[in-house]
Amino acid sequence: MTRKVLLVDDDSAVREALAQTLELADYEPVTAGSFVAAKDHIRADFAGVIVSDIRMPGRDGFHLLTYTRDMDADLPVILLTGEGDIPMAVQAMGQGAFDFLEKPCAAADLLKVLGKASEAREHVLQQRAMKSELERGDPAARLLFGLSSKAEALRERVRTVAQTGAEVLVTGPAGSGVSKVAEVVHLMSPQSQGPFVKRPSAGLSTSDLVHVCEDAAGGSLFLDEISAMPEATQYAALEMVEQGVGARILAGTTTDLAELSSDGRFLADLFYRLDVMRVRIPSLAERPEDIPVIFRHYVAQAAEQAGINEPEITSDHLASLMTGDWPGNARSLMSAAMRFVLGMPEDVSQAAELGLSEQMARVERSLLIAALGRHNGKASDAAKALKLPRKTFYDKLARYHIRPEDYRR
Repeated sequence: MTRKVLLVDDDSAVREALAQTLELADYEPVTAGSFVAAKDHIRADFAGVIVSDIRMPGRDGFHLLTYTRDMDADLPVILLTGEGDIPMAVQAMGQGAFDFLEKPCAAADLLKVLGKASEAREHVLQQRAMKSELERGDPAARLLFGLSSKAEALRERVRTVAQTGAEVLVTGPAGSGVSKVAEVVHLMSPQSQGPFVKRPSAGLSTSDLVHVCEDAAGGSLFLDEISAMPEATQYAALEMVEQGVGARILAGTTTDLAELSSDGRFLADLFYRLDVMRVRIPSLAERPEDIPVIFRHYVAQAAEQAGINEPEITSDHLASLMTGDWPGNARSLMSAAMRFVLGMPEDVSQAAELGLSEQMARVERSLLIAALGRHNGKASDAAKALKLPRKTFYDKLARYHIRPEDYRR
């Protein structure tokens, strides 16, 4: 949720009191004593909310509201009204104000309205960012969702890898979208005008492999769950890669292929040839901040498929989703979105029914995993980032059965 707030009031004592209230609630207030001073902060990309008094010398709150709506009709403006100004506030609501509060307003009332306005603003900015990327014709932006640094790093990695023309190994936990990422690599590659052929590796014979390579000529061949490929076919695949085939080879796996090859359960030479360029998909547990964005997308998709209107998604519901484990990653979140749209009971994320200690434990686990992911599985760096003593950090890893090596790239 965006935390920036522009406070506009000609009374310096009121401004300071409101700013202190917001700072204690972890908001980032910027103050202005007049409409003219506030104009410098009002932009179409302002990632926050405006709180303004109605009555001010010179240009008042109505001027500010009109100016803001001309700049960005979706930028929330909350107006503060003095005694006797209620009719004016109602008029302002008709002109597009987000809400109004009577002065002096209780901190709880202000924070409640501000929370709703901040969520609304964040959603608008997220949708604009998505639309902007889509209009650029960027398949990575169109198909790989999330606004976190990890999501952007994934998109950038896909863009880079796609242009190399080399073999690619796409890895990620079950349900994370390995095949979708492989498809995006193809769409952004020089082979994008050719076919994208996807085949499961389990049970794939040598003759079948020859045929699918021919089918994918000029394009890309994606071998899904390559770890399940029969041993004889692995040797054939290695020979084809070394000789060069008419298709770019993309391989996907949800298991640790390096470990399988070191144990002799997968042909090591083939692993090394496929692992020229690797794309690792982070789990939802590593980037819980992306869950609201992805869930909203799936809800819109599910509602369209079902032919019904999108139901309202409350902040409490999104908060409960963010504390879930989501072992099935995007796949399970998609199922949860469909159940949500259809009004069915939620049985994947039960965080809302848990006690405070259980919810806090889930949040703590997510933060530990996210820190390890950001620091490439280096426990010492992750502990330092979280400002935890090393022993405490390792104790927490043991408590939640988290292995740093699972988050090394």
